[in-house]
Amino acid sequence: MNLLTRDALAERDLRDPLAPKRQAFSLVPGEIYLDGNSLGALVASVAPRMERAVKEEWGKGLIRSWNDAGWYPAPLRVGATIAGLIGAGRHEVVACDSTSVNLFKVLVAALRMRPGRKLILGELGNFPTDMYVAAGVAELMGAELRCVVPDEVEAAIAEIGDQLAVVTLTEVNYKTGRLHDMRRITAAAHRAGALVAWDLCHSAGTLPVQLNACEADFAVGCGYKYLNGGPGAPAFVFVAERHLAGLRQPLAGWHGHARPFAFAPDYAPHGGIDRMLVGTASQLALIALEEALTVFEGVDLQQLRRKGMELGDLFIAVVDQELAGHGFGLASPREGSERGSQVSLTHERGYPIMQALIARGVIGDFRAPDILRFGFAGLYVRYVDLWDAVAALKDVMQTRAWDRPEFTTLKAVT
Repeated sequence: MNLLTRDALAERDLRDPLAPKRQAFSLVPGEIYLDGNSLGALVASVAPRMERAVKEEWGKGLIRSWNDAGWYPAPLRVGATIAGLIGAGRHEVVACDSTSVNLFKVLVAALRMRPGRKLILGELGNFPTDMYVAAGVAELMGAELRCVVPDEVEAAIAEIGDQLAVVTLTEVNYKTGRLHDMRRITAAAHRAGALVAWDLCHSAGTLPVQLNACEADFAVGCGYKYLNGGPGAPAFVFVAERHLAGLRQPLAGWHGHARPFAFAPDYAPHGGIDRMLVGTASQLALIALEEALTVFEGVDLQQLRRKGMELGDLFIAVVDQELAGHGFGLASPREGSERGSQVSLTHERGYPIMQALIARGVIGDFRAPDILRFGFAGLYVRYVDLWDAVAALKDVMQTRAWDRPEFTTLKAVT
């Protein structure tokens, strides 16, 4: 690749068809936000929408707003919108609970659908909560959890064979950004007679996920990363239509009932995706997520994917060019098609380096033991941001700015 310059990257911004979407976000002037893979930026229209929800719908409408303001069907309405971003049918997705809770539901349901099979296959290095939940489900259901390195997943599926009940994987690894081949792994699991539950936390809203085209069984994901729904935004759960009628999820709550307002003493699950609901949804959180999702109107997900890969490729190229000799390694795949929309660097002093970088207005994050993560949300990250971020990182290293007490003291959230 030819020598990169700031002007060359700024020129790319002038030709970027997604550039106008940046204006839809409320971004801090002078900051470069590269942490959308942890918490998405604020969509500007969310604040006035929340003000209306609080002052008018709650403040004046009160209990009537469950009907008059459309609160009650919000989980299905938001789920239907998310479905369009993940290659699912509108009736196959509902927004509710958290990723962890939804993963618990689908893993228990999957084991119930495969009686006699007692093995859950997971991935070493997956996000910890996924493995905690899977281990808990295995203990609860008298099953076994086996975890292998990413390169051995398909071989393990073939080896385990008819003992395998369900495979649980995150499509894009939270630390490295490595991207699994959903279609190939799902097909391998189905050949073994097993089901697959995909975690889309680092996929939804940045990759053109194709759940139905890949014949996926289940999927879960959060609303606060690339979907920009706000801290702790509701998660979502997908169940393929072919599984809905016979699905028995373990958390039988009144909102999952076939007739919740009949207040029947015995549980009868709803016939559709509603059966994945449990209790009363957080309406304010759903309203924020629903409004945030409007930013995707008119967005070509293939175009967004191409930009995400380009941002990652160029970031790596600028790092190679500008930071040689400063001790950084690359934890992510170099090939854009093998990554999600993030690049992870390694450094033995990663934590204080990231803190010093944040102090300069370049926002990424750190994951133990040595990972500096940079997320590239293509709706608001510019090409020129790559140059400016690396320039700030270079200054941190050249001046040893990271070697100060305020940057070496570990914070509660890294």
